[in-house]
Amino acid sequence: MTNITYAGLLRPSTKIYAGLYDITLIIFGSLFIAVGARLKIFLPFSPVPITGQTFAVLMVGALFGAWRGSLSAFFYLIMGTTGLSVFALGGGFSVLSGPTGGYLIGFIAAAYITGLLAERGWDRRIVTAFLAMVLGNITLYAFGLLWLCCLMGISRTVLVIGLYPFIIGDLLKIALAALLLPSGWKLLNRFTPREINNLRIRTK
Repeated sequence: MTNITYAGLLRPSTKIYAGLYDITLIIFGSLFIAVGARLKIFLPFSPVPITGQTFAVLMVGALFGAWRGSLSAFFYLIMGTTGLSVFALGGGFSVLSGPTGGYLIGFIAAAYITGLLAERGWDRRIVTAFLAMVLGNITLYAFGLLWLCCLMGISRTVLVIGLYPFIIGDLLKIALAALLLPSGWKLLNRFTPREINNLRIRTK
């Protein structure tokens, strides 16, 4: 069973306006991820910095749903590969082909997985929201670590520089998201269905 996401609450019913609404959300989502990239901490022993990107990607997926969330991440990659300095390490195709490339590509899959689970109602409770974020994060790391293995070979060093330093920070970011999402739904549940419908963007 598919549930409505936060973004779906305000989606216009008219097809053309709904399309414009979706495009606007995708652009906004990609910019939100870009802002997350500006929040970064470089580690002396790893080429992969700690950033706010993972939080942004998972939140975009949960708020916008699977396809809008993944397209936001995809558009973010397009912006970066064309030379815009939206990645944590700058911009250009060289960043995508560098050590962080796997993580960047993994953003698309992570947003999709998190969004898909949100559409199944996993964002309504703290425990399931946390699990949805964890699964999205695991998906992201699967891409990132696989890419590091391609660059460096299969060794424990890949885990030392590409996973272990980020576990605690990611768990904190996931916990924050898992608290915010259900809290928002609890707030919305105070409104009647008619009141929520009145929030929907009007096109007539």
